Amino acid sequence: MLDVKDLSTKYITRFKEDVYAVDHVSLRVEDGKSLGIAGESGCGKSTLALSLMSYYFPPLHYMSGDICINGLNTTEMHPDDVRKQILGKEIAYIPQAAMNALNPTQKIINFIENVIQAHDSNPTKKEIYERARGLFETLGLPASVLEKYPVELSGGMKQRTVIAISVLLLPKVLIADEPSSALDVTSQKMVIKMLKQLMENGLIGSLIFITHELPLLYNVTNDIVIMYAGQIVEKGTAKETVFDSLHPYAKGLMGSIIVPEIGLRSHKLTAIPGVPPNLKKPPSGCRFAERCKYVKPECKANSVPLRELPGGRAYRCILSEDELREAYNNER
Repeated sequence: MLDVKDLSTKYITRFKEDVYAVDHVSLRVEDGKSLGIAGESGCGKSTLALSLMSYYFPPLHYMSGDICINGLNTTEMHPDDVRKQILGKEIAYIPQAAMNALNPTQKIINFIENVIQAHDSNPTKKEIYERARGLFETLGLPASVLEKYPVELSGGMKQRTVIAISVLLLPKVLIADEPSSALDVTSQKMVIKMLKQLMENGLIGSLIFITHELPLLYNVTNDIVIMYAGQIVEKGTAKETVFDSLHPYAKGLMGSIIVPEIGLRSHKLTAIPGVPPNLKKPPSGCRFAERCKYVKPECKANSVPLRELPGGRAYRCILSEDELREAYNNER
């Protein structure tokens, strides 16, 4: 289980300017569950993923908050202990463009040997091969891939290979950052199917799926959080967030993309006006206020907390649920 409370991180530029990329983020992922994180580019999704992995390398710096993975608070651990005890085993990460991480001069099995030897004590090459072959076959990948070089594999096969490598140590939590981007539609479907298999076969305990494609999360995850300018602006089940968004930004996000699901096809596409705020000097009030059509003077005066609703749902807005629904209904 992953439990994050009030996590804040920042970048420090070469001009010594602070960029507040993740601002008091709290989330929880239970065993056997999957969480989607969506939002436009630059909203803090990938920075949050790096923070959850404790990848605090300049210019990224930890500020405050707790990250507990199965009861272990990684923010209180030495970086070497996190690397030895947590990374790969308790939590694993598939970064964007992960397929490019494969060494073009090494066969896949040699890459896997390096990964396992970095964590396990003195496994034989035969043991590593049998372990990798069994995992690949479980996930529907031919064992012949192990003897190939990355250049001999298609983009889709390389991505699926990287996903398989990421779960070699059977992590409790897997973070997949845009795992299906830059792939053709067929390869995307195969990657999504593979991620579902990881959960079904018990190879991972829970999944965090990061993407800017909100409708994709509806078919993959149990719950979704929407991020904007470093903050979570909405939490809910996948169905609630996609079909019944409450926060004006989440509503606008759904209105600006083509969605194939029945019930949303007839909606007109609309763009969200304006640009996100400068996170070097974030506004004191609502960070979406300058782009929001429902903005009020008080929105810009003070910070807006998350409103908790029954069932674990939450959104960040001064307007009540009834006021928002009335406003949305009046626009139809």
